Amino acid sequence: MEKGKLYLVATPIGNLEDITLRAIRILKEVDLIAAEDTRQTLKLLNHLQITKPLISYHRHNEDVKTSVLIEKLNNGENIAIVTDAGTPAISDPGEEVVKEAIKNEIEVIPIPGACALINALIASGLDTKEFSFYAFLPINKKLRKEKFEEIKNDGKTVIIYEAPHRLISTLNEIKELLGDRNIVVAKELTKIHEKFIRGKITEVLEKIENPKGEYIILINGEKIKQEIKLNNLSLEEHYKFYENNGLEKKEIIKKIAKDRNVNKNEIYQYFIKK
Repeated sequence: MEKGKLYLVATPIGNLEDITLRAIRILKEVDLIAAEDTRQTLKLLNHLQITKPLISYHRHNEDVKTSVLIEKLNNGENIAIVTDAGTPAISDPGEEVVKEAIKNEIEVIPIPGACALINALIASGLDTKEFSFYAFLPINKKLRKEKFEEIKNDGKTVIIYEAPHRLISTLNEIKELLGDRNIVVAKELTKIHEKFIRGKITEVLEKIENPKGEYIILINGEKIKQEIKLNNLSLEEHYKFYENNGLEKKEIIKKIAKDRNVNKNEIYQYFIKK
C-alpha cells in the first residue's frame, strides 16, 4: 500500500485573504485535517466552503495524536496539519509529527504562506540579513535570565513573541538587561488594528497603553558590542572562536583582520611565526 503524504499548510494570521490557491486546493484534496483548534479551523473552512473531517492536534495531545496520525499516513491517508494561524511547527504544533513522519519514510510537503515573524521582520526597518528567533521567552526566572544572556551576546536582529499582559514588563526587562536599544513592536499583523511602533525602548513604552492583541518584539542587534568582545580576546582565542564556528584558516584570518581593523597580512604573519 502506498503511504499518504503529510502537508504542512500555512493559514492566515489575521486577514482571511492571506491564503494561497495551493493551500486551498490541498485542504480540499486531503483525507483529513489535523487542527490545533478544530473550532478555529472550522471557521476558516466554512469561509472557504470546504467540508473535511477534522482531528484535534495540539500541544497537550501531541504525544498521543502523533502516533494516530502516523498510523493513518502509513495506511495511505493524506493529512494536512494546520494551526490556528500561520505556519505549522513555528511556535505551534507540527514539529513532532514531522520527525516521526521522516522516520517512517512518509513524504512531508510544506505549503508556504503567512508567517508572523517573517512579516514583522520585513516591515521592521531592522537588519534582515541575519536574525535570531526566540519565540516566547521562558517564564522560569533562571531560564529566562539565561535566555537574555544569549540575546545580549547575539549580534543579529532578535525576534520574540509576547502576550499582551506581559508586554510592558518584558520591554522594561529588555531595557534593564540590554540597554535602551532600538526596537520595533509589531501589533496584530494583517488585522484591522495592525501597527508598528518603532524607536528606543523608552520611546516605544510611552506609545503603548493598555496592550491588547498579539505582539512581536524585534530588537536591533548590537554588532559593535560583539566585535569589542572579540577584540578583548587574545589572537589565539579570537582564532579559536571562528574555528569553532566551522570557518577555514583563510576566512578566519580575514575575519580577525576585519574585527581588529588591521591588514590581514599582519594577522597572517602572526600565525606563520607561531
